[in-house]
Amino acid sequence: MTTYDVNVNGSLFDWNLETGDFHFENDEVVMFWVNTAFKTLFDSIEEIAGEMESELVLETAGYRTGKIVSQFYVDTIGNTDDILTKLPNTYVTAGWGLTDVVSYSIKDRKAVITVKNGWEPKVRLAQGKKDEGKFLPGHWAGVFSGLFDANVWYRVVKSQIGGDDYSQYEFFASDITPTLNVQSLLDDQTRKARAELEQLTEQRTQVLSDIIKEISSPIIPLMDSILVVPLVGPYDELRGEELLNRTLLNLPHYKAEFLVLDLTSLTGFDDYTLDFIQKFVGSAGLLGTKCLLVGISPELSIRITQSGHTVASIPCFTILQQGIKYALDQQGLEITRKK
Repeated sequence: MTTYDVNVNGSLFDWNLETGDFHFENDEVVMFWVNTAFKTLFDSIEEIAGEMESELVLETAGYRTGKIVSQFYVDTIGNTDDILTKLPNTYVTAGWGLTDVVSYSIKDRKAVITVKNGWEPKVRLAQGKKDEGKFLPGHWAGVFSGLFDANVWYRVVKSQIGGDDYSQYEFFASDITPTLNVQSLLDDQTRKARAELEQLTEQRTQVLSDIIKEISSPIIPLMDSILVVPLVGPYDELRGEELLNRTLLNLPHYKAEFLVLDLTSLTGFDDYTLDFIQKFVGSAGLLGTKCLLVGISPELSIRITQSGHTVASIPCFTILQQGIKYALDQQGLEITRKK
């Protein structure tokens, strides 16, 4: 004998051992061990997708399978009252636990059901979970959405896994749908990822800023009486004030008579930069240090002239060597070859 047909309280099971087919209510089904195979399936989904994501996957899958169930019975039975009378028997024979449709109102699009010894609490207990799953309530939300021809969502009132004798779900018309829940999760993840990226960017920017502060415009003590500060790249208010403060704080330590500002690698020579240089020179002068400008190219001198700024009171030189020689001459010093 290769075929078996069993009627369990009105629900039909059919096996064909020759073809390997197994049918329940005239559609193909498959069996899983709840505490092992089903648990492993749920564990794998959670491991790959994450706990929150896996719960949403199960809730969405439950809802959509519920819509399929409702459509099947609408097509085969048609009358909603008759469908809701038959469904508890269908679910208990399928191993989904003792389901009782406590109340429902097609007009108000409301319903209350209880489920005892359902397969989902058993799986979650095997997983070590202590809260109600989302597949079964999501599934029945899909069933009632199909039967009521409206968006229906759920509220968990009692939970068997939480210690109650059974799980109880309330259903009501709502704008909530699995699609909106998925979009909400994606939005939350996007916001979280953006916040993490912004935080990481801020941290790295701060690190780079600190590095730039350390390596840009170093104070180079050429001799006891002469300091050189190369200005590299463009200067904005932040970089300008940082360099000015750092240099002025260190000038008394070096006790230098001359401070040489090397403009050779300076870029973005705008009005702010000119004001900044003049402020730099004036501040250093108040501390008793004379400033020289070196690295003045013909292009730079033209731009200074066109800008209307004047540096006539500041000794200016084309190259660094000229500025150093000038500073030495002013101190009555010179560099000679050792005899």
